[in-house]
Amino acid sequence: MTISLDLLRSFLAIHRAGSITAGAEQLGLSQPTVTAHLKALEAAVGRPLFERRARGVLATAAGDELARRIADPIDTLQGLVVDELDEPVAATVHLGGPADYISHQVLPALAGRLANGLQLRTRFGLPDELIAGLLDRSLDVVISSVRPRRPGVQVTPLYDETFALVAAPRWYSGTPVSAPDQLRHIPLVAYAEEAPILRRYWRSVFGVRLTRSVALVVPDLRGVLNAVLAGAGASVLPLYLCEADLQAGRLRLLADPELPPLNTGYLAVRSDAGPRSPASLLRTILLETLREESAAGSQGPGPVDRVDK
Repeated sequence: MTISLDLLRSFLAIHRAGSITAGAEQLGLSQPTVTAHLKALEAAVGRPLFERRARGVLATAAGDELARRIADPIDTLQGLVVDELDEPVAATVHLGGPADYISHQVLPALAGRLANGLQLRTRFGLPDELIAGLLDRSLDVVISSVRPRRPGVQVTPLYDETFALVAAPRWYSGTPVSAPDQLRHIPLVAYAEEAPILRRYWRSVFGVRLTRSVALVVPDLRGVLNAVLAGAGASVLPLYLCEADLQAGRLRLLADPELPPLNTGYLAVRSDAGPRSPASLLRTILLETLREESAAGSQGPGPVDRVDK
């Protein structure tokens, strides 16, 4: 039996969605059609590609291997076909990412492009929900502070952000601290109740667990910065957000580790985005612009630990 492209596309959609029904919806086909495609493909390869479950399907080893081999070629072909068939028209690009990074870094970098026809809509959120939006096509491009590991997503490192422990001058003793006990009298400010950035900093720089509770939680790093500037306490912030205040003396560096913590941010698009699609064009602009800024503003010789937001 000849294995057609339609059979492979249906198989890949099922593999990525984990469900025949969801795969059919992604392709705009009926469930019986996609089921027939899968049965024909399994007959052609001579082995089952999925185990049927009460909720969806689970790929067999043969199914995972086939998906690995065909995903990139099919995505590339699909993107090229879309590029050739679609007329080049102005399109709105939907971008998702962390509120602080998009507001502080991305929007200033893209401001000049709006006069040249770029139409942009932004959404803030956490990595998992943003990648879900990418896969359901409500978003076209996602900036993620953790590496996405979902099928159907093309991921590229975008920037490195260095983290610093900072506070207003009133909390600075005159010398950098070397142990967390020296910070016991300073309230802590975090963007989440679990204080993940603070916890990672304590572990990587001081070599101990953070056992204190935070005094203030603000679910936006820009709000954390403003609270710290006002004297609310100390926090760990990305250097791009607080560097100007450090240079102006409005903030002080409470610790000065030889290797400060660093986190990599990633740029994600759907694997089937064509080279001339608006998503791919925005991806290229962001890589060119923000990588240059990240390289120019990088501090220190390397990371102690990765700080996941």
